Amino acid sequence: MADLVQALESEVLEQLAAKKDVPRLRPGDIVRVHLRIVEGNKERVQVFQGTIIAIKGRGVNRMITVRRIASHGVGVERIFPVYSPRVEKIEVVRHSKVRRAKLYYLRDLTGKKARLRQRFISEDKE
Repeated sequence: MADLVQALESEVLEQLAAKKDVPRLRPGDIVRVHLRIVEGNKERVQVFQGTIIAIKGRGVNRMITVRRIASHGVGVERIFPVYSPRVEKIEVVRHSKVRRAKLYYLRDLTGKKARLRQRFISEDKE
């Protein structure tokens, strides 16, 4: 039974990956998530830019938690299902060097202390 579910999930993931170009996401990356929002009969795209502080799930169920500092120093976190039809695209703005899988410690830091060191990646490796 588990093999059947796993086979079905991998097949669905291949179909979604063919439609959607999802970049390689890692904790510490600064990303721009383009989210499609429906208001009545109108539809618009809202951009949420922030740092990935957590990645949960595998395959089709993969979700990322993105944190940014809004006005007046208030932190805002949103959880996005990566393969959701509402998520139009995800673009990586910058890679950061981190040594943890979950960056929840950033919640307690403000200002310059919350900065992460930039990581330079050559494009031919990925």
